[in-house]
This record gives sequence, C-alpha cells and structure tokens, in this order.
Amino acid sequence: MEQDSNSEDDSVGPAEDDAQPPFPLGLSDSEAVEVLWQVRTQRRQTEPDLPDTVTCLTTPEGSIVYLVGTAHFSDSSKKDVSTTIRAVQPDVVVVELCQYRVSMLKMDEKTLLKEAKDINLEKVQQAIKQNGVMSGLMQILLLKVSAHITEQLGMAPGGEFREAFKEAGKVPFCKFHLGDRPIPVTFKRAIAALSLWQKARLAWGLCFLSDPISKEDVEKCKQKDLLEQTMSEMIGEFPALHRTIVAERDIYLTHTLRQAARCVEAPPNAEKVPAVVVGVVGMGHVPGIERNWDKELNIHEIMSVAPPSRFAWVVRSVLKGAMWGLLGYACFRASKGVGRALLSFPTVQSLLENIQKPSV
Repeated sequence: MEQDSNSEDDSVGPAEDDAQPPFPLGLSDSEAVEVLWQVRTQRRQTEPDLPDTVTCLTTPEGSIVYLVGTAHFSDSSKKDVSTTIRAVQPDVVVVELCQYRVSMLKMDEKTLLKEAKDINLEKVQQAIKQNGVMSGLMQILLLKVSAHITEQLGMAPGGEFREAFKEAGKVPFCKFHLGDRPIPVTFKRAIAALSLWQKARLAWGLCFLSDPISKEDVEKCKQKDLLEQTMSEMIGEFPALHRTIVAERDIYLTHTLRQAARCVEAPPNAEKVPAVVVGVVGMGHVPGIERNWDKELNIHEIMSVAPPSRFAWVVRSVLKGAMWGLLGYACFRASKGVGRALLSFPTVQSLLENIQKPSV
C-alpha cells in the first residue's frame, strides 16, 4: 500500500490482472503504454447506462465522479459496482475503507464470515491497544452489530469493496484509493463527543441488539445502507455521535474523491486531461457528499483528536490494576501449588529434615 505525502488518501496496488488485452510484441514501453491507453479509451462508454444507485458529480476541470451508493451486505450492490467500473473504465477507484480495514479486500468470503462472527479476547485487546480503552470497547460493540447482521444473513460485509478491487485490476492504469478517515480517529472523536451517561446508554443498546434481519431488508436498504441505518436508529438521540460517525466522514470522503478527480496525464505527451473516477460508498453517505461537493472543506478540523479525559485515564488505570491483580493472584495460587508439589517429594523432605537437625 502506498500513501501520498499529504496522507490524505491511500492507494492499493491493483489485483493481479489476467484480463489486460494482448498487443503486438516488440513495442517499446512508451508505445505499449499508448496502446493500452487507447484500448481503455475505446472501452470507455461516453453515455453509459448505469444503475439507479449511481450519482454523477463533476469538477470545474471537467473530471467526472460516478458515485455508487451501496449496502454493505448486498449482492445487488456488488453487481452495481462491477457494471459501473466496466462501463466507464475509470482512472481511479475510491472506496469507503481506510488502511486499518484494508485486509478485507484480500480475504475470501469464508474467512471474513468467520472473522466477523468471532469476537474474542485477542480482538478486544487489539482494539484497546489501537484506539484506547473507551474507543476500543466501542469498536468491539460496533463489531458486534456487524457480526449480528453477518450471522442473520450468512453474508460477510464489504463484498462491494472486494468487487471494486477486482474490477479495478482489469482496467489499464486504474489506481485504487482508500478514501475513508482512519477508524481510530473516528472512534476517538465519537467517544469524546459523548457524556458518560450517553456512552453507557449507547453501549447498552449495542450489547442487546437482537432484531432479525432478512435479505429483503438489505435490498430495501439500497435507499439507505443497512449497517448505517441500524446505527442511525441507535444513535439518533445522540446528534454529536451522528456528526462524528456520519457527517464528518461525509466531508472526508468528499475531500478524497475530489483529490482523486484531479486531471491525469495522457500519453504520449503527458497532456493533462479530465479524470474519470468511480467512488464506492455506503448509500447513507451519498447525500452528504453531494451537499459538500462544491464547499470549502476543513479537513484538519475533523482529523484532530483531543487528549484522553481524566475519566478515561481512571478507567484505563483501574483495568490495568485489575489485570495485574488477577495475574499476581494467579501466580500466587500457582506458586502455592508448586510448593506443595515440591514438598511431597521424599528427597525434598529428607533435605528439610537435615536442615532442621541441630548440629553436633
């Protein structure tokens, strides 16, 4: 994975490409590049017939962004993504992922399904180490929401992103960017926006999520992403949380899409030409991206993370103290057991008797 100097978006190398068109042997590198460029131009449809879930945005330079609104647990969304990429042959594909979630692009469905259902102590520890105590625990609770949907549907999340990654690898010169804000920043800002009472209420709602979900419900959510709809229902009474989890990410995604839509250099003379971009985001982000598209955006403001509160420090200290206490108690119990085992050996008993005998 490559990251640009401004750390504003992430690029992932395309999938192994076995679908690039053949071209005559003996061409120089520059000639081969020009041939591939022409092949892609010929494939690109000027007036594509795209799914209803696609929104078209433009830049002042003439670049076009085809924004595919998806539901994260939908086979139909995967088809929308592949149809769009094949039709417009983009220069860049941008997905609603960050570097902390890039692993889902290369995992198979079976592995992802298992991972989504299996929330163990190791995952809890990793989340806390990565995000801090409160943000880490909140991440685990959100994973529980995702695991609940996964278990209900028997379908792993992120299929549309894997489809985008696969299709991008078939398009000559297509770059693949990770367009979402880093998840630790989102969780830390979300937790900081809540009072202690709000954190407790939200955690309670996440812990006891059990409503059944059908595949028909998922397809209905093509109007609004299922996971985000589930979350919106629970966080609707917490405007600050909605702002950090949804609205701020709308701004960040808008920024990365506009960055991706900068003009590209066309061979053979490196002439600057408008770019074609495909963005793959949850349906719930589409209205916010449209609203922000022509606005001045302050990215630094939504990337700042406040230092841990005194309450978080106390909780972390208590948890660490409890862990060390449990470890110490376990060692104490183990040492007593080892001591009793040693005393049972005749050799040790004989040695103790000799030590206790008074010297003559």
